[in-house]
Amino acid sequence: MDQAGSLLIKATPPRLLLTSVARQRLASSNSGFRDKPITLLTAPAGFGKTSLLSQWRRDFLAEGEAVGWLSLDEIDEPQRFVQGLVLAFRIGSARPRFGQAMVEGGQGRGIENVTSWLAEVAQMSVKTVLILDHADLLPAESKEVLAYLLRNLPSNLRVVLSCRSDKQLGIEDLVDYGQCAIIDGPDLQFRLNETAQILRDRFGGEIGADAAARLHELTEGWPLGVQLVLSIMGRDDDPASALAALERRGRQSHTRFLNALLNGIAPSDLDLLTRISILDMFNADLCNAVLGVADMAATLERVAMETPLLVAGERSDWFKLHSFVCTELRLRFAALPTGERNLLHRRASDWMAENGMIESAALHAFEAGENDRAYELAERSLYDALFVYGHYGTVQNLVSRLNAEQFAGRPRLLLAAAWCMAIGERHQEADGLVGRLLAQPDVDEALRCECALIDSGGAVFADDLDAFARIFDQWADKPVLNEPALLHVHANRSAFRALIDGDAPLARLRLKKVPDYGTGAAHTFLDGWSVFITALSYLWEGQVLRVEQLMLPKLAEIDDQLGRRHPLAAMMAAVVAAALWERDRPEAAETCLAGRLDVLERSGLPEAVLLGYRTLSRIAWARGAEHQSSELLGGLHAVGIARRLPRLCIASLAEQARLNSHYYRASTCLAASERIDALLAGPDIPEGDLGRRGIHVLADMARAFAAIAAQEWTLALQRLSLAENAAHRLLLGRMRIELMALRAFALRQCGADGSALLREAGELAKSFGLVRVFADVPPMLARWVAEQDSAPADPPQPVARAAPAAQPAGILTPKEREVLNLLGRNLSNKEIGLAMQVGEETIKWHVKNLLQKLDAATRKHAVMRARLLGFLPTES
Repeated sequence: MDQAGSLLIKATPPRLLLTSVARQRLASSNSGFRDKPITLLTAPAGFGKTSLLSQWRRDFLAEGEAVGWLSLDEIDEPQRFVQGLVLAFRIGSARPRFGQAMVEGGQGRGIENVTSWLAEVAQMSVKTVLILDHADLLPAESKEVLAYLLRNLPSNLRVVLSCRSDKQLGIEDLVDYGQCAIIDGPDLQFRLNETAQILRDRFGGEIGADAAARLHELTEGWPLGVQLVLSIMGRDDDPASALAALERRGRQSHTRFLNALLNGIAPSDLDLLTRISILDMFNADLCNAVLGVADMAATLERVAMETPLLVAGERSDWFKLHSFVCTELRLRFAALPTGERNLLHRRASDWMAENGMIESAALHAFEAGENDRAYELAERSLYDALFVYGHYGTVQNLVSRLNAEQFAGRPRLLLAAAWCMAIGERHQEADGLVGRLLAQPDVDEALRCECALIDSGGAVFADDLDAFARIFDQWADKPVLNEPALLHVHANRSAFRALIDGDAPLARLRLKKVPDYGTGAAHTFLDGWSVFITALSYLWEGQVLRVEQLMLPKLAEIDDQLGRRHPLAAMMAAVVAAALWERDRPEAAETCLAGRLDVLERSGLPEAVLLGYRTLSRIAWARGAEHQSSELLGGLHAVGIARRLPRLCIASLAEQARLNSHYYRASTCLAASERIDALLAGPDIPEGDLGRRGIHVLADMARAFAAIAAQEWTLALQRLSLAENAAHRLLLGRMRIELMALRAFALRQCGADGSALLREAGELAKSFGLVRVFADVPPMLARWVAEQDSAPADPPQPVARAAPAAQPAGILTPKEREVLNLLGRNLSNKEIGLAMQVGEETIKWHVKNLLQKLDAATRKHAVMRARLLGFLPTES
């Protein structure tokens, strides 16, 4: 192909694929990009730079701007580069004679020609954009011309360019002076909601939010990785099963894909990556030590630029391997000779120990078979790793490898292990370690206080609130602690103590007095607990607007610093999702919990487990997926059995009664209530008041729902009042509002006026931001609420109360009320039967019951009695 034809192809924009994902946060109209004359996209291959440039080009054109496109490569020496610029603007501005003087003027210096090009662009009467793809491939002389162009842009020209590394363009000063906006790899990675949207677009409802979270975790949001996995999944009739197989590395297509990806890398680079795959994070110095070479800095930079397999840390010289290939590389590492593997681990351990990364050094010592040294390193590091550096994931990994026999004579190791176990699913094991600590000679008061904090934390995870209070109250007012981190833990426990007493404002007040001891991962973790308790207090009160405002930014921070599947992140997500559901944002709530339910099952506080399962169950029910909702509630019950948490079993059954009561399934609701009564008579129910009252309010609600389902309205009123009073004492605002509305409905069914109570519940719901509270009630109550909302507000009028008329002989069923409404419209039995799509004999039977219940002699008399008793509106 001749030069002109080659340039024409390079100046022709690529086609924007229909499958491209439009991301609002990266829209061309974003002020962070729009306000800069230069925007630079910099990331390794596979991050979708060209796709984003194509989307931006379409957006620029829609805004009426002239857009020139030029793809660059190694052969674009200065003169050819300028010719490409001319051709790009001839095509982009539809001006075939643009740059004619430069073309006819013959050869010239690159900078002279680009000056002429800039002058001609400046004379154009429209806003213009130049898009340069693969700018890093330009030869050195052309990069100088590009740098000159970028420093001399006319006011009507913006430049958007992409490259694999911004360090080769020589425009650092433009970045420093605020002339250039940078979009890098982390910006270009898909967010979870974007991955979920891609899955929905591809597979519709066949695959859910959990699968999206697993895919996102598998690919780390790497755009090319997402597209490649989707292409593998798309060949399967069951995409969810295909994804599960991919996660297990169990599909031949997955293995072929990884092999093809890795075999495209130079053998020397592949050997390098295989040997450093044992390192979670690495820089050049660490690689030098592990591999026994002189200088790895240039190699790492080159591999990071040429392949998408290395992920660079933000503004640092540290890297990590992309998780998509790390597992495969570690399998290849496992095939190396044992002696070589042990040597590499030993070198890694030595370097990390010398550079303060003690807990990681201990892990590599274990892998090298040097157990004694590993225990020595663990004893030196684990406690500080928890409370100074916040390396909870590494500590948990290390604790899982410790042999209990090796704890002897290592009290600091024992203490760190007890802390680590107490704040997770191993809280029962933590009790044994605390016992060994307190059995030591010369135990001082500070250690006793710290052990009390450990034990009280384990009691919370065991849902034994009375044990928590009993242990913590001994040190509530006089903590013998000096470490700021431990004082922070104590403040968190003090706030939680107030919360379970039903005093949410006091809990928040205590958290305001938390000591400030700086920043870092440990502070992020403990501060995250403070925010979690604060948000939980607002959620219990029903103030979901405050939860949303407080928790969304904090959850994003925790996800970023500790990871989405960290136990604290999962627990915070459960609170956020519950609030989002109440705000009627089901998709956001589901995405928030995606991929975290199994973490909650193992390591979540009982309250967080309950919130997570219940929220997802309600979302499924609202979508009409009743089978999925029942399965989730069954899962909550199973977790309660597995972890010996009877409150979760009772909450599951109470929620089943609640949902089934909407459709008056009396037998189902009664069975759930009876199962709750059986559990309450069992041996696992807490004996103390703190634990029992949280359980009994659920049981009271379940009994009320059973009465509603049976349409025994007088009994329902009694049970609703009992549950409402309990919710009021515990400051459970959302629950109380729902119970108020149900009680108002029961009053109406009994012939009394419940509208004032319903209005009060509605006003409270609006003030708290509870959008869904009246959507999650029986349909008849929801219709009544809608009628109340649509009716004009009349000022209250004094009512002279006459002696009550004779009460109905029984409570009207929904069918009887429907028949009564049609009787009020003077319809015959046959007409009523046609309207209700039932036989005339059935209508006669309903009318006979109505005459008996309303103590009426005729149909007309029944209608008059119904209006008098409030079952029908009075005639205007």
